[in-house]
Amino acid sequence: QVQLVESGGGSVQPGESLRLSCAASGFTLDDYAIGWFRQAPGKEREGVLCIMSVDGRTRYVDSVKGRFTISRDNAKNTVYLQMNGLKPADTAVYYCASGRFLGNCGLAQREYSYWGQGTQVTVSS
Repeated sequence: QVQLVESGGGSVQPGESLRLSCAASGFTLDDYAIGWFRQAPGKEREGVLCIMSVDGRTRYVDSVKGRFTISRDNAKNTVYLQMNGLKPADTAVYYCASGRFLGNCGLAQREYSYWGQGTQVTVSS
């Protein structure tokens, strides 16, 4: 059974950091890309960043460049999202998802097959 489980969400103040984890089971991470998406209240879900597990290539949305970093530990079948310099605009439910890509990973939801249940990130003073 394919499963993705996010963890590490919480409430922080602006400028603080959080690290989210996405643990995969039921499939080998080596063969897939993992994307992180987020959905803020009243907004559509958007792709934030992704990583190719086979070679580590990444893709980021401009709003998180320089603040968010994605990494993977294939031995643990886990992908991490390190979020630094958090802003209130980063408040959202964060989801990880898996998909297969011929080239570098993309940030369109339709390209991903399996999704986690999401974890809440709240940034507020």
